[in-house]
Amino acid sequence: MPTVHLLDYVAGNVRSLVNAIEKLGYTVEWIKSPADVPKAEKLILPGVGHFGHCLSQFAKADYTQAICDHIKSGKPFMGICVGLQALFESSEEDPAVHGFKLIPGKLKKFNDQDKSVPHIGWNSANTSSKEGVTNESLYGLRPDSKYYYVHSYAVPYQEGVFEKLGWSVATARYGDEEFVGAIAKDNVLATQFHPEKSGAAGLRVIKAFLTGQKSASLPSTPSAPDSQEGLTRRIIACLDVRTNDQGDLVVTKGDQYDVREKDPSSGNAVRNLGKPVDMAQKYYEQGADEVTFLNITSFRNCPVADTPMLEILRQTSKTVFVPLTIGGGIRDTTDVDGTSYSALDIATLYFKSGADKVSIGSDAVTAAEEYFQNGKKLSGKTAIEQISGAYGNQAVVVSVDPKRVYVASADDTPHHTIHTAFPGPNGEEHVWYQCTIKGGREGRDIDVRQLTQAVEAMGCGEILLNCIDKDGSNSGFDLELVRDVKAGVGVPVIASSGAGVPDHFGEVFQKTGVDAALGAGMFHRGEYTVKQVKDYMRSQGFLVRKFEEDV
Repeated sequence: MPTVHLLDYVAGNVRSLVNAIEKLGYTVEWIKSPADVPKAEKLILPGVGHFGHCLSQFAKADYTQAICDHIKSGKPFMGICVGLQALFESSEEDPAVHGFKLIPGKLKKFNDQDKSVPHIGWNSANTSSKEGVTNESLYGLRPDSKYYYVHSYAVPYQEGVFEKLGWSVATARYGDEEFVGAIAKDNVLATQFHPEKSGAAGLRVIKAFLTGQKSASLPSTPSAPDSQEGLTRRIIACLDVRTNDQGDLVVTKGDQYDVREKDPSSGNAVRNLGKPVDMAQKYYEQGADEVTFLNITSFRNCPVADTPMLEILRQTSKTVFVPLTIGGGIRDTTDVDGTSYSALDIATLYFKSGADKVSIGSDAVTAAEEYFQNGKKLSGKTAIEQISGAYGNQAVVVSVDPKRVYVASADDTPHHTIHTAFPGPNGEEHVWYQCTIKGGREGRDIDVRQLTQAVEAMGCGEILLNCIDKDGSNSGFDLELVRDVKAGVGVPVIASSGAGVPDHFGEVFQKTGVDAALGAGMFHRGEYTVKQVKDYMRSQGFLVRKFEEDV
């Protein structure tokens, strides 16, 4: 089989990229030193994380000149995410570190005054409006396709600037900011989005690069709304995974975190709704924009020894080409043999097994408590800070499990309250949301506003907002909770807990401005499919990603 070379350095989840390349019929070989670079005919530079961290690694390992020489030789080169950013001069993310300076321009942080940052989700990469071409695609890019982006810094697009230098540009728009989504010239293709996480649309881009097909005729003229520019509404399928009484990992779902069957004839067994890998594949084929695994029993002994969960990630990432998030047990820990592992070590293991993001739960609450005890000073030692420092804040999700505490008056508690439209059992008109740990079993003296703002300061890139009161209710999301958290943080928020019908998704997007919404039980029980939810969303005028089957 033909060979593709990948640069071997800390680049987040490269397993999915390897799987995508192998699915297209190519073999992957690793570049392990600058001396290996001249061997490469086709070279791909993947990247996830901090511009300064990644570029410093290139320079320290003497890769910079070798990569530039490869590009100048005319051999095919593809850069992904930070691999695109590296081609430019510099970035606001770390002004002291220089890029390869092959393309003039500086990356700037998105304006966070009117939108969430990082920019996470499915957006366009459209060349037609910039080059006057309506029936040709650049490296398989199509105006009716969406691609998965996850970044805080981007190259602003200025019409004609790059084109005058011979570069072809595909752009995306986030709010009122237009930026470079992909750029190509001669033997070079670079994408800000992750093609290996963009489903069939992304695989088509990788295939076009590998085969050297720089342009091709578009299959048809796109029609609204699929050709609209901008970030789509994300629908996420969540799989709670735990061991059943026989020791097998199964997908389960309960009411207020109780996952055991209520029927006495069942022996109070753990509810078994299916196998994790099979269900993840099903939701991918239905059009899920992301799949989240929450390992709700954490680990039998230690994360390093939990090979079944790691194997689930490995197998899922072979066929599921959308982002995968994994939660459970991401913390500093000691193995049964006495070996110590940091949270960063555990996260790295997850990334190498196929995860794109890690989700931190109880440990985030503990870290937030310490943050306030220390006068809102960062320690630099928390799991959030460790992982975001190496892989970027977009790699860290904090899963929050709050529950309502009713009070007669806002003066009755030092915590942040809201005036609720749903009074408590004794007519209380105010409520604060208490954060919990240990799967909701233990409440802590910290509210959801405090927690989310603390973890944002630590470097969390996204909030997965659950709600114990709504879990398993099928009555809709807690709109008051979602609206309040969304107003209090600048990072994206995922609404979770309570979805029972497609209308609940439309309602939470319409009434809270949330960035994504998650479903579980309604999908697992077969009451509705992800496709039915997205079809409903589209019928209500929401921009959602269509599922593409062809590569």
